[in-house]
Amino acid sequence: MENIVEVAIIGAGPYGLSLAAHLQAAGISLRIFGKPMNTWRDHMPKGMHLKSDGFASNLSAPDADSTLKAYCQARGLGYADKHRPVALQTFVAYADWFTARHVPMLEASNVIGLEQTAEGFRLTLEDGEVCLARQVVLAVGITSFNHTPEVLAALPRPALSHSFDHYEVSHFNGQEVIVVGAGASAIDTAVAIHEAGGKVRIVARAPSIVFHDAPAKPALIETLKRPPSGIGPGWLSFLCVHAPLLFHRLSEKKRLAIVKRHLGPAPGWFMRERTEGKIETVLGRAIAHAAMQDGRVRLTLSDGAMLEADHIVAATGYRPLLSKLAFLDAPLRAKIASLADTPVLARSFETSVPGLYAVGPLAANSFGPLMRFMAGAEFAAPHLAAHLVRRRTLERLLQRGRRKPAPRRAIALSASAR
Repeated sequence: MENIVEVAIIGAGPYGLSLAAHLQAAGISLRIFGKPMNTWRDHMPKGMHLKSDGFASNLSAPDADSTLKAYCQARGLGYADKHRPVALQTFVAYADWFTARHVPMLEASNVIGLEQTAEGFRLTLEDGEVCLARQVVLAVGITSFNHTPEVLAALPRPALSHSFDHYEVSHFNGQEVIVVGAGASAIDTAVAIHEAGGKVRIVARAPSIVFHDAPAKPALIETLKRPPSGIGPGWLSFLCVHAPLLFHRLSEKKRLAIVKRHLGPAPGWFMRERTEGKIETVLGRAIAHAAMQDGRVRLTLSDGAMLEADHIVAATGYRPLLSKLAFLDAPLRAKIASLADTPVLARSFETSVPGLYAVGPLAANSFGPLMRFMAGAEFAAPHLAAHLVRRRTLERLLQRGRRKPAPRRAIALSASAR
């Protein structure tokens, strides 16, 4: 079919843009769909800073001049590989520049349907257009995966939101707000509301808020004990970053255990002084019950204490699950072999459905915690792009073999056989 592209990418976050940059450079015909950097642009508190260091905040491209460092240096913007937080507005501007340079074909339209066909896949866009592709890559990020605990889910929408819902928080000025959670999203959101004039309390099951360590030059022995990496210090993090294919070879049980336990919630070191002594915290207690009373939310905690607020923000993280991807056609979803509701992936990031791939958070149970961070795009994008290029080369060789005329001797033998 003449109008079928080789690859369609669903998602325009760090993984989708990075993969598109590598495929574009390799001459692979592709289409990429999604609002560019939607999570970062519209769903992070305005004015926040990235938790990841500058060296771990790159989008991936084949050339060496497309890093965040190169972008900042060319424009005279402050930058450091480590210990200098990257402003959200700087990162979004960098992503816009990267997109214009490497992914000009990006279509800011969402995919609302994906189904398998005899030739590959059919994608339906929100404007009704249909796209056909031989291969599809799910690079959906966290947009579809925000998680609200069941104990809060029954609260009416005006009284409950998720941290994903908030870029601007000035409307909380003068309100009493409880932020549930102890990770980066919880602290970033709570601080933003506090500084916008809201009265904030942080409630979490965790006994303490574990901030990242403040910048310091470690002794050599400490570096050997806990080597640095793009997702944090320590040998396990180091191996997860530098050996994701080795992680892929571990048993399912070990992979799931590491992904679940390694790198728990932790705000950036630079948020400590904006939190401690300024925002009330209620830690080490779970929420047992939540209900509306006289137009306000009343929470009952596990120790029997009660708290009231005008609004609850669930900064309770994200769960990347196949069942949350509403655009997946039911028969197609049923064909995808899964582990804990995430796709089982081959070394090439291919699912059990030939031609369907997944990168980013959906790939964490196969390739490790690295896939939960944008730094993972620097492995996933060139690795998957190289596989797709090899696949195209092999398919073309097979096509040429089928088109090549049979040798005269073979034709003569065939005629005599008839």
